[in-house]
Parts: sequence; C-alpha cells; structure tokens
Amino acid sequence: MIRVLATGVFDILHPGHVHFLTEARKLGDELFVVVARDSVAQRMKRLPFIPENIRVSMVASLKPVDRAILGVEGNIYDILTIVKPDIVALGYDQDFNVDEIVNEGKKRGINLKVVRISKYSESEFDGTRKIIKMLKTRS
Repeated sequence: MIRVLATGVFDILHPGHVHFLTEARKLGDELFVVVARDSVAQRMKRLPFIPENIRVSMVASLKPVDRAILGVEGNIYDILTIVKPDIVALGYDQDFNVDEIVNEGKKRGINLKVVRISKYSESEFDGTRKIIKMLKTRS
C-alpha cells in the first residue's frame, strides 16, 4: 500500500486545493493530509482566517482525502515519523527543498519520494490570496 502525504494551510478552500489533493491522491493508495497548525502557518506565511480545527475538518470531508490530521508544533518534519509516507506531494507553490525532505525522511528511517503537483489553471480562483484580493476589490 502506497501512502501519500500532502500538507498545507488550506485556509480558504478553493479549486486549486481540490486539484492539488486530487492529483496527490492519484500517486498512491491512500492520502494523508497534514493541515498546518495556526502557529506554524503564522510563522511561515500569516495567521489563517479559519481556525485550525475547522480547517482540518473541512479538508477531511474532501473526497480525495483518506485522513486529515493537524500538523505538529516545532519541527515540521516530525510529522514524517507519524505518517510514514512513501511519497510526499508538494504543491507548485510550496517552497520546500526536495533534498531536505528526503534527508529528513532518511534520518527517521523512511525512504520516500517527493513529487511536485502542477498548478491548477482552469479558474481565476486558484489561490487564497487571489480570492482575498478579489473580495476586497468587490466590497
């Protein structure tokens, strides 16, 4: 059984998220999605609008997702020990170093592959910040 791990903030769900998770699910037999903690999201980007408990519940309800869990506080790579993925799916805009992910997996006894998912481009609603910007201009 091939386990795929995808991660993200998933603040305002949009078609780009659905594309990312659908494509990630195609890579294996089960898709685990790690939803970033509020504190981690704030440290890496910005404080989400939607609280973490609601975001993880919403992601868990999506058809491609077999299991959604909240991420860990502290070292984000510790989640690899919990999920033990065969594949880590990255979004086109996730600025993680592929070699670093592979090495962090090896440190934890996990031999994994990293696959980058293509950008969703079938709609203007393909990014949280774009949606927020559109909402501001319409009000």
